[in-house]
Amino acid sequence: MKTEQETETNTPPPTNGETAAVEESRRVRPKWLVPLVAGLCALALVVAGGIGWKIWSDRRLSEAKAACATASDAARGAMNDWNTLVNGDAADLLEVKADQVKDAKTIDALKTALDVEAPEYEGCVADGKDGLETAIDELDDAAAWYEKHAGSLKKAVDAVNDSKLAKTIDTAKTLLESSNGNVQDDKTREELSKAIEAKDEAAIAKASKAVNDSIAAKQKADEEAKAKAQAEADAKAAAAANAQTQQQQYNYQQSQPQQSWTPSYPYGGGATGGGSGTTGGSTGGSAGSSYGGSFGYSSGYGAATPGGTCPESVCGV
Repeated sequence: MKTEQETETNTPPPTNGETAAVEESRRVRPKWLVPLVAGLCALALVVAGGIGWKIWSDRRLSEAKAACATASDAARGAMNDWNTLVNGDAADLLEVKADQVKDAKTIDALKTALDVEAPEYEGCVADGKDGLETAIDELDDAAAWYEKHAGSLKKAVDAVNDSKLAKTIDTAKTLLESSNGNVQDDKTREELSKAIEAKDEAAIAKASKAVNDSIAAKQKADEEAKAKAQAEADAKAAAAANAQTQQQQYNYQQSQPQQSWTPSYPYGGGATGGGSGTTGGSTGGSAGSSYGGSFGYSSGYGAATPGGTCPESVCGV
């Protein structure tokens, strides 16, 4: 096997004709060729540099646009969170009155947290890299503002909710105590007690309504029972009073003396016999007339003489 040295040794040297050709080509090369080649090389470097600068500049602009888009998304998200809180829970709690919370200062704090001027959102409106970088700074500042104030507003909202719940629980506890023995269904009080223990405002409101309804139902039932009992008592009293009146009337009648009727004889006639009857008179009647007067009434056999005295039950006149 041949070594590298042997291979180089065995390579034939150039001939005299080849050497002469190379030397000839060097002698005939024009002198202006070298400067031209150098100029072309310099131009190529300039062009390449310009292309490189354009690529680098475009890349930095693209990066700035991407960074601005990211900053814009962050600012827009923070702004949306703020607006959602402002127009949602915070707006609802502004309707809460001072007597509905345990601490009225929480409502004042909420109003203060809302009384701020939010920054305007403009987005990435610049075209150049410098303008985009300025926009990025402004967007970052806006995002930071929205995040900070959204946090403080959330704390204010939570404070009002906590104070409202505390007042609700206090009111529910008072209702639970006062309703003992005053409800129609005691299970409603048990549900209210569970809701208070769970600190569930919605459940407390529902259970409180049930307790109040049960109180009203018991009051109505008690009033109806009382009215019925009163009516029955009044009826018994009226019946007793009527019976007493009747007894008094009966006793009065029984206490009056019995009256008997005795006929009168103003003209001194006999004890029996009628006046001078026209028909059917007794012997005593004629005797009576002989003494010059009519008796007070006719006998049982004749009609009464006019002018005599006779009770209606006997004479019929």
